[in-house]
Amino acid sequence: MDTRIRKLPIGIQDFEDIRTNGYLYVDKTKYIYTLINQGKPYFMSRPRRFGKSLFLSTLKAFFEGKRELFEGLAITELTRDDPEAFAGYPVFYFDFNGANYDKIHGTAEQIRQKTAQMISEYSDPSDQASGENETMQTIEEVLDEHLRGWEEIYGSDPANKSLSSRFRYLLRTATQKYGRKAVVLVDEYDKPLLESDPILDEYNRAVFKGFFGTLKSYDGYLRFVFITGVTKFSKVSIFSDLNHLEDISLDRRFSGICGITEREMTETFMPEIEALAGEEDFSTEECLSQLRSMYDGYHFYENCEGVYNPFSLLNAFSKLKFGSYWFESGTPTFLIRKLAKTGFDVKEITEGNVDADERTLSDYRTDDPNPVPLMYQSGYLTIKGYEKRFRSYILGYPNDEVKYGFLKNLVPMILNLNSPEADPGKKSPIEVRQFVRDIESANTDGIRDRLTALFASLPYPEGDPDKFDKYVERDFQNVIYITFMLLGQYVTTQVHNAVGRADVTVETDDYIYIFEFKRDKSVAEALQQIEDKGYALPYAADSRTILKVGVNFDSSKRNINEWEVPDA
Repeated sequence: MDTRIRKLPIGIQDFEDIRTNGYLYVDKTKYIYTLINQGKPYFMSRPRRFGKSLFLSTLKAFFEGKRELFEGLAITELTRDDPEAFAGYPVFYFDFNGANYDKIHGTAEQIRQKTAQMISEYSDPSDQASGENETMQTIEEVLDEHLRGWEEIYGSDPANKSLSSRFRYLLRTATQKYGRKAVVLVDEYDKPLLESDPILDEYNRAVFKGFFGTLKSYDGYLRFVFITGVTKFSKVSIFSDLNHLEDISLDRRFSGICGITEREMTETFMPEIEALAGEEDFSTEECLSQLRSMYDGYHFYENCEGVYNPFSLLNAFSKLKFGSYWFESGTPTFLIRKLAKTGFDVKEITEGNVDADERTLSDYRTDDPNPVPLMYQSGYLTIKGYEKRFRSYILGYPNDEVKYGFLKNLVPMILNLNSPEADPGKKSPIEVRQFVRDIESANTDGIRDRLTALFASLPYPEGDPDKFDKYVERDFQNVIYITFMLLGQYVTTQVHNAVGRADVTVETDDYIYIFEFKRDKSVAEALQQIEDKGYALPYAADSRTILKVGVNFDSSKRNINEWEVPDA
């Protein structure tokens, strides 16, 4: 069978489209049954492109009573004895995916004054959001567009001029018309809060808080509420008022609600797996192993079954090629901004031994300098272990796609290639392919020259001169760490800092490199340490050539000033 005839729903987030047009569908409807029978107002955080929008679309179709779309799926059997299961409810579906939230009406000072006025008066910000208001933001335009569509169905009252009062009127009239309570679904609620101009951040949060605060005060009109996003903002937005929402982001029952488990993958996509294996000249087991390495490994509860990134998985099946599809679809600018401000240590953050408690993973505060919560919620870190004694999660990269994609994405930031002053035509000096070629051919002069070029590209630290030494040390470590971690995608590379182990070891088919880096000392000390600590002893019986590399970094020059590779 030609698997390309089978339709894969890449980028399709509409459940009805998938079911009526013959696309393959991984059945997640059992989760709907659990949700509607065990609670009412929910929040769920998952990384981007992880199936949140499709799940909300599935909820929408279910509550609209479109039984024919669910034939053969789990929910039909589970609700067999419930005559009201597909009765139909009024559904209010808010989608914040499509708009650009950097739009500003008015000057920055006008926005600040408006925000301060709303906060000081504890007024409903949406009461100020009429079409004539000169500081009206795109977020308000999106809300207004949604409301106008529903007003054509349920009617409107001219006395209700604010966004929130119009929403309350719609909830009342829709409930009266249907004789059933309303369902509210909110997709990617946090996009306007994460990707807007910093000037608008506080204003947009105030608008959201005023508008969606209705969901708590009008609970009597609501049958079901489900809000999704990448992050859960703590205290600063809708969650300060909507503290009745049940957060299922770290809930064992729903750890597989988005993404694709291995069982789901093999049951649904085995023809695609076999076709990919054939294209890559792998056995089926080798292909499955590579799929696990590249796309599996996300965990949203301790000790739960891992899930695959659905976007990358479907693209690999469609293109019959392994690639970094999720990562190449774009790293969120809000994450890079956050990392740039923290002055973080790459090795400390990304080596796979980051500890965090449940509160750290669940909440996100814009004023928190710790990037870990955002990295976890965005999908760049995931749960790798759990220490029950301390109720602490151990975080790490979910898979190779994220690991190497993330490290590559850090290079422009560390080398300041994204700054306004940077030369737009300047390319990154990290040419991984050439590094690998030099290592595989024992071109140690080439390796030296490439590392020297990297250090020369580092931006000079500005500000407090007392912090100069700290900046230099961090940059020195970051360049070494990222360079050799990226090389590890193609050769065996280990970066250490423990006593008794070399700073870096690199293994190829023909060579074993033992690197020792010193800062403001001497290359002789570096080479002597390799001998004194016996770093080469584990390879004594190895037939490959051992190359010992001593390197000294000069802080004043901010570059390598000594490099020596004794004859093997």
